[in-house]
Amino acid sequence: MPERGPSIPHTSPHASSHTSPNASSNASSDVARDTSPGITSNAPQAAGPDTEPAVSALRGNRRAGLLVTLVLGGLTATPPLAMDMYLPSLPEVTRSLHAPAATVQLTLTACLAGMALGQLVVGPMSDKWGRRRPLLAGLAVYVVATALCAFAPTVELLVAFRLAQGLAGAAAIVIARAVVRDLYDGVAMARFFSTLMLISGVAPVVAPLIGGQILRVTDWRGVFVVLTVVGVLLGAVVWARLPETLPAAERHSGGVGDALRSMRALLADRAFSGYMLAGGFAFASLFAYISASPFVVQEIYGASPQTFSLLFGLNSIGLVVVGQINGKVLVGRVRLDRVLGIGLAVVIASAVALLVMALGVFGDVGLAPVAAALFVLMSAMGITLPNTQALALMRVKHSAGSASALLGTSSFLIGAVASPLVGVAGEDTAVPMAVVQLGAALVALGCFVGMCRTASERSERASAEGVES
Repeated sequence: MPERGPSIPHTSPHASSHTSPNASSNASSDVARDTSPGITSNAPQAAGPDTEPAVSALRGNRRAGLLVTLVLGGLTATPPLAMDMYLPSLPEVTRSLHAPAATVQLTLTACLAGMALGQLVVGPMSDKWGRRRPLLAGLAVYVVATALCAFAPTVELLVAFRLAQGLAGAAAIVIARAVVRDLYDGVAMARFFSTLMLISGVAPVVAPLIGGQILRVTDWRGVFVVLTVVGVLLGAVVWARLPETLPAAERHSGGVGDALRSMRALLADRAFSGYMLAGGFAFASLFAYISASPFVVQEIYGASPQTFSLLFGLNSIGLVVVGQINGKVLVGRVRLDRVLGIGLAVVIASAVALLVMALGVFGDVGLAPVAAALFVLMSAMGITLPNTQALALMRVKHSAGSASALLGTSSFLIGAVASPLVGVAGEDTAVPMAVVQLGAALVALGCFVGMCRTASERSERASAEGVES
């Protein structure tokens, strides 16, 4: 019997939508009108008989929309939970497995690498077989791999199991974005990504706190037991409540070659590649902060671990709040590309301020101004990251899984490359962090202006010439 999604009552065609008329007109101006070879347009496509009622219900029914928000939010939170709940237990793992700290650190690298590379596999799979089956398979493997981590007898096996956990967990990241693209477009999609930013901003803050509390009653293996239970519960909810969102008529029938051609076509689209690189390098600025801020705040400026935790939490709150302002106030009233440009400009200004302070141009300024600049930089990510994703995914329809994979993998890989650079000058200066943040933000702005804006202006000139002729 073919797999069917859960039944969701069909709503009336007159049910309220997520996008107002004014917002729709603004959204249409944000979607680039030129389409490179192989990139599909955003025109409505015929849906399959089993998928169309469920998708219509999710779009038009407030309760169903809340449910899918919670489900996709849970999927979005899976990677930071898998990464950050484990952080407080690293010293205990070192003692328990009698392994050097450098080797134990590889358990983090393996999970991160798995999440980056797994997206390249799962994304095209979801374009071929739909969203549900690859997602459920990925969650099943994630649960098994996480359970194996809890019983790993050696650090080498723990590294291997963490790699498998990351590869399988990539399904949650990539398919969550693809489902958003299946359900929404234009302004509604940008608003939904801002909602997911709320969850992805809170999860890294809460995860270490949860991990620390777990360690009060058990050891590091108990952290993986809790992660296993969370994975089982999330898989059960996906199985019972998330329907298939990609109709059979819109799936790719080819194999690996077709997936590679689809990705090549996406990369050939100048605007898509520009948004992908802009988001990736903006994410690198964020990664530089995550990698260097514990050292900068505690070692250079003498803050206590509690003060660092407070500042880290405040910065995450700033990101979340600005993300909500983006989704509820700016989107639909201001062009998405304009909001993105403002966000990148704020990131650059904050990085310049950090570099000036780190170089000692104004003498020893202390922690407060540095913390303020980091807060502004992190908050600006709330309008930068969701809008790069929304603008990139507006370029595609049938290849949403492959597009989501490219977006996620590029961000992880660029961020992973940027992270080690923050420590190249030793432990006595914050200059490397500021330089990496500024350099990454400037490259992001260059990709946005040089690739996305140029492609948009070229298409507008071509459209004008066509009208005149």
